[in-house]
Amino acid sequence: QDGPQRKKRKSEVGEVDKQLDILAIGTAVGSILLYSTVKGELHCKLDGGHDSRVNCVRWHPDNCCLYSCSEDKHIVEWNTQTCKVKCKWKGDNSSVTCLCISPDGKMLLSAGRTIKLWDLETKEVYRHFTGHATSVSSLMFTTVKPMNESIPFDGITGLYFLSGAIHDRLLSVWYIRSDRKEKNAVMSFAVTDEPIFVDLTVSEVKEEPVKLAVVCRDGQLHLFEHILNGYCKKPLTSNCTIQIATPGNDGDSTPKPVPILAAAFCTDKQSLMLVYGNTSQPVIEKVSLNTSEPHICLVRDIQKVLSLKTDAALTKVKTPVVNSDTKVLVPGIPGHSTAVKTPASGKEKKKNKRKPGETEESIEERLGALDIDVSKVKTPGGLPQTDSLAVLLVQGLESDDAEILNKVLNTRKENIVKNTVARMPIYAVIPLLHELTKRLQGNPYSASLMVRWLKSVFTLHASYLSTLPDLIPQLGMLYQLMESRVKTLQKLSRLHGRLFILASQVAASEAVQDVPEVNQTAKLVYEDESSEEEGSDDEMIADKDSDENWDEDEEKEEQSDEQDMTVEKEINGDSDLEPENESEEE
Repeated sequence: QDGPQRKKRKSEVGEVDKQLDILAIGTAVGSILLYSTVKGELHCKLDGGHDSRVNCVRWHPDNCCLYSCSEDKHIVEWNTQTCKVKCKWKGDNSSVTCLCISPDGKMLLSAGRTIKLWDLETKEVYRHFTGHATSVSSLMFTTVKPMNESIPFDGITGLYFLSGAIHDRLLSVWYIRSDRKEKNAVMSFAVTDEPIFVDLTVSEVKEEPVKLAVVCRDGQLHLFEHILNGYCKKPLTSNCTIQIATPGNDGDSTPKPVPILAAAFCTDKQSLMLVYGNTSQPVIEKVSLNTSEPHICLVRDIQKVLSLKTDAALTKVKTPVVNSDTKVLVPGIPGHSTAVKTPASGKEKKKNKRKPGETEESIEERLGALDIDVSKVKTPGGLPQTDSLAVLLVQGLESDDAEILNKVLNTRKENIVKNTVARMPIYAVIPLLHELTKRLQGNPYSASLMVRWLKSVFTLHASYLSTLPDLIPQLGMLYQLMESRVKTLQKLSRLHGRLFILASQVAASEAVQDVPEVNQTAKLVYEDESSEEEGSDDEMIADKDSDENWDEDEEKEEQSDEQDMTVEKEINGDSDLEPENESEEE
């Protein structure tokens, strides 16, 4: 071959090596960092694509394109040579959490809850799949070629892919058909807890089984081996479960489980690389597989592996000298410290240690002294104190201890609730809100107690909550819960009103039945015909005449009354009687 062609080939190889060296890291603010692992420095920063947290990044296998998805519902195709956006399109109605590129590089799988298969040339949806009830956390193709070799292969039809979601103990397998009819999973793998890491060996031949390694949140590793050959109704269980535990020889006789953090198949497809232990100092080990046994427990002493580093770190820590008069109130928690009250000699030593120019006590010492004084005040009846309640509350939230939480959250006194919320540390506010939201969905009696805590949290920690960027998704369930309760309030108040009316009517009818019958006939009836007639005439005249006629009518009535009275007196012969006696006679 000619020289120029040879040079071209060398440059292509150099570009491939350069790309293999780069690690793409998505950030919470929406930018993507390209980090060079060989140089040990930042290569470039990709900005302007996403407005929110980046959930997943995937390299294209053939060219130097990078695909990313985010909480802002969009998928972005990046050109890493120019560090600019090549294409951007809306991937879902909610956040897009996971991506996977097809083996031929022409299709892209994206998932929020539903799964979509995109054509990368046209950026249009090629197929829809049902997906999961929660956000998808893993997507990967399990086959490179279709199992049915008689059908011509177009690069995507006939392939299987795997998906897993958060809080979902089933990993689903999907089949890409030539038609659009079937959207559901063809089979599923059952594990003991939510999958946090998944790796598999891709099946390249029809008879070759797919090997699957799933690490769960409970620290166990499940191994599956299955030939993908169509629909399977029941979930498949693991062929082998691997756990790691300490030997339990030194001091403690009971072995303790060691969590497995990740697992990956080696190139020979027969051995596994296991990552276990602590996340800050993990241990990586190569293990050969023996799947004939259903359960394997590997005994590893991680204390000896990490002993050198741990001892070196602990040499700088000074243990404080505790006085015999010191009284321990409650177990401590991270970020909580209580000053120990020392005798007068200790105070003199402290004063001597201060700088010559320093005359006042520091704020930390004042606060410490204040805490210790409050804790020693005895409350009547041995009631719990607000500072100890705050410590207990944080401990209960960290350990998820229902007994401690019930003891603290069942407090009815408004004053204690306010003081406890005011004294609790900032980092415990969001876990407390999640716990209150969970309890609000239960018994209405407990909900009435939780509302007091919610009120105190929102009034005392409003400034902190307003600074959180993801506050709305954090409190989304609480908003929905309150809206649903408020919607039913109007109907409940109407029902309450009707029931109150019914109850009052029933009570009134019962009261009437209990009262003895009373004779309602009148003992004395007095009838005055003339006054009734005159009253009726007066009413008719009042409707027709004015106020002046009203006065005239009164005068006429008085005259007529006097005439009647004189006539009656003449008849009776009692003209000298007084008007009072006259009425009595009548």
